[in-house]
Amino acid sequence: MGIFDFLKNEFVESIDWVDVDGEIVLYKFPDKQADIKYGAALTVRPSQVAIFVNEGQIADVFQEGLYTLETQNMPLLTKLKNWQMGFNSPFKCDVYFVSLKSFTQFKWGTPNPIIMRDSQFGQVRVKAFGTYMLRIKEPVLFFKEFAGNKPLVRQQEIEATMRDFISPKFAEALAESKVSVMDMVSNYSEIGNKVLPLLQDDFDQFGITLTKYVVTSISLPEEVEAFYDKITNMNMAQDLNRLTQFEASQAIQKAAENQGTTGAFIGMNMGANLGNAINNQMQSAQSVSTGLSEKEKIMDTIRELGKLKLEGLLSDAEFEEKKKELLARL
Repeated sequence: MGIFDFLKNEFVESIDWVDVDGEIVLYKFPDKQADIKYGAALTVRPSQVAIFVNEGQIADVFQEGLYTLETQNMPLLTKLKNWQMGFNSPFKCDVYFVSLKSFTQFKWGTPNPIIMRDSQFGQVRVKAFGTYMLRIKEPVLFFKEFAGNKPLVRQQEIEATMRDFISPKFAEALAESKVSVMDMVSNYSEIGNKVLPLLQDDFDQFGITLTKYVVTSISLPEEVEAFYDKITNMNMAQDLNRLTQFEASQAIQKAAENQGTTGAFIGMNMGANLGNAINNQMQSAQSVSTGLSEKEKIMDTIRELGKLKLEGLLSDAEFEEKKKELLARL
């Protein structure tokens, strides 16, 4: 190897960064203690920013594009190093790349239950989980306040840092929304929309924009879920009662159309007996299923309806229709 080849390998002639795993937010270019050649090529790819740092001081910031590193496009670095007119020697400088793309795989959760007040249940402990998205809005501020001198920042580090901010703001938004415990499931979007602006101030201090905040689940205490299951089961029984009454009236009408006046009386008796039989079976199923899970209660009801089919009180079509309605509740 000649002396010129040796010197060539001692200098950095090309600076760029390709994000291969998609999880890196900040990356320091590995110069291996080598000087940067005057006139070296700098490549800043889409959704990237390159920050030049001279002995701890931020110098020039380069947006997307291709650059030849000369004094003309490095005014701050030229000033910091006191370069004179005609300077063309290698120089020392740290180069950091910051990704400006949207990061989408962040998760959050309440490490401990949050106490909320509910008009029906009083104080209730709930736990919540979800996801959020962000992007770096101010790369220089992010470098100063979050990264510091770290050579690498992954999104997991941001997730771990912001975790402590999210839980208190979620509790605050939950209190402001005044959503009852029973209505939480249908109001995830409303709760999430209230949390996002409350959290933005905490993200702003690091130069980060919170672009989306989603609540995916809220866990309720067992006693609240048991009460909810009881209400659901009662509503299901009421729906089945209304169904049997409707089918009884249909049986009366059909009998009257087919058999005249005498048939009408027969249809009335048949409809009444059918309604009473189904209601009795339903009441039996409800009394047996007390203390069972929602799934077990529904399966007991289907078994009772199967008995009615075997006794000839329900047709195959009627049984299949009712079974389909019940299974849809699982």
